[in-house]
Amino acid sequence: MAIKAKKEYSWETLGVRQLPLAVIEPRRLYRQIADQLRQLIDDGEYPVGSRLPTERELAEQLGVSRPTVREALIALEVEGRLRIRVGSGIYVIDQPPTAVVAAANPPIEGSFEILRARAFVESAVAEEAARRATPADVARLDRVLAQGRRRQRSRDAYLIFDRGFHIALAEILDNAVLVRFVGELFDLRINPYFEQLARHTEDPSFRRFAHEEHVAIRNSIAAGDSEGARAAMHEHLKRSHQRFARDFGEPPPTSGETETRPSRKRLSATA
Repeated sequence: MAIKAKKEYSWETLGVRQLPLAVIEPRRLYRQIADQLRQLIDDGEYPVGSRLPTERELAEQLGVSRPTVREALIALEVEGRLRIRVGSGIYVIDQPPTAVVAAANPPIEGSFEILRARAFVESAVAEEAARRATPADVARLDRVLAQGRRRQRSRDAYLIFDRGFHIALAEILDNAVLVRFVGELFDLRINPYFEQLARHTEDPSFRRFAHEEHVAIRNSIAAGDSEGARAAMHEHLKRSHQRFARDFGEPPPTSGETETRPSRKRLSATA
């Protein structure tokens, strides 16, 4: 008996016209906010030299967290649209021609989103490392920590040590995929947005605090305390989040500022 060929159908044979639609990429909330502020600047609502509402005011109007607004402002500063002056305010500046390149390929991940992901993944890694660590593993962590003590004066040098510590900890699990994943998560912070955020929020003393937190993680791993290692790593990355979430600083209110400020278009967190 002859076998009939299977009939193939397409959108056209079914009478359905396929539309030339592009795949929609999800936009992070901070990017939506940056898009709105950029549009207001382009529309002349905030001309060059004018001051934007404070970070707190924007967060209240949008109904979002201040770190989310902070990420949006940083994105616009990297593009060359804004200048953030700690203790003075957020000002619109004349956009240089090269800023178009910076705006063309913004990273999808926000700085605080990266830190939350790291806290989730690396807390579990530290917990398992405490169960598996050998004396040789602990000795390797000690060597990395010794390097960190010598590199606290330079932010760039300390960043190399910081990455090395988290990689050395992941290597205890003897899983190349996890080691690469931890390294790639760390490397996501090496971008203009994270760097600009660090310029506004970091303080040299932060490196000392981070080093002390690394030591606490090491001590829990050396003691075989899996719950303590998980908690210490989570606390370390939570404090890192808090250090980056420091306020930019706001200008002191002036008499009658609320009454004399010109009206602005309403912002929406989901527009």
